[in-house]
Amino acid sequence: MSAEFRAPADPVPGCPLCEAAGGRLLFDGPSFRVIHATEAGFPAFYRVVWRDHAREFTDLTPGDRVLCMEAVAALEETLREHLAPTKVNVAALGNAVPHLHWHVIARFDWDSHYPAPVWAPAQRGVPAQRLQAVQALLPAAEAQMAARLAALRGRG
Repeated sequence: MSAEFRAPADPVPGCPLCEAAGGRLLFDGPSFRVIHATEAGFPAFYRVVWRDHAREFTDLTPGDRVLCMEAVAALEETLREHLAPTKVNVAALGNAVPHLHWHVIARFDWDSHYPAPVWAPAQRGVPAQRLQAVQALLPAAEAQMAARLAALRGRG
């Protein structure tokens, strides 16, 4: 795992995901990076960001598409094992930032927006004790994520 963001070989000027990590860098591999996004009330909000500037999933080669989805699955599996969320949301929108990235978000029935999407209006406050309990589990979960992602590195 690298502690320093590495820009793509051919960055697109003005693209926030070409110019910066996009959050706290958890894993930085040759084909993708994984960041922990700072989203208030959502302690387990991660993004798999493809290193090269690709707008759409189908811009990747078939082998890269498999690698990308295996990275997404590694995050989802780890979140399920360590946090036991009510649901894990996986989304690739790219409307605001057209650089291929996948959101992988552990959701809980007590979170401020559940069952609505994280981008919808809040429906309630977040119970501080539950939020802190999830945050306490993140170091072990992130260590497992990094190990699983590193195991994918040889295939990408």
